[in-house]
Amino acid sequence: QVQLVESGGGLVQAGGSLRLSCAASGRTFNSAVMGWFRQAPGKEREFVARISWSGTITYYADSLKGRFTISRDNAKNTVYLQMNSLKPEDTAVYYCAAQIVVGTWQYWGQGTQVTVSP
Repeated sequence: QVQLVESGGGLVQAGGSLRLSCAASGRTFNSAVMGWFRQAPGKEREFVARISWSGTITYYADSLKGRFTISRDNAKNTVYLQMNSLKPEDTAVYYCAAQIVVGTWQYWGQGTQVTVSP
């Protein structure tokens, strides 16, 4: 069982930065692929980024490459999402997710709101 709690969301002006954190509980965190997703109002949830259990392999949505960076600290059971050069279209609820079984995101956090003002 893995429980995920996101934090770090808030209101920021366009061009600004935020760092989201996702604190995980459970012994399987260090072996889990972790990911970030987001859902904007009126839109479907979309993939943002994922990171391997070791932290050495990352993958991003094409539209976000170069602005967002995913990382993890297994000693702290935490995964991060550094978001730079934020745009109003980045406004969404951001969710952390864990993949224990390959190919399926089994665990989800409650989400943290990110709002980017023009």
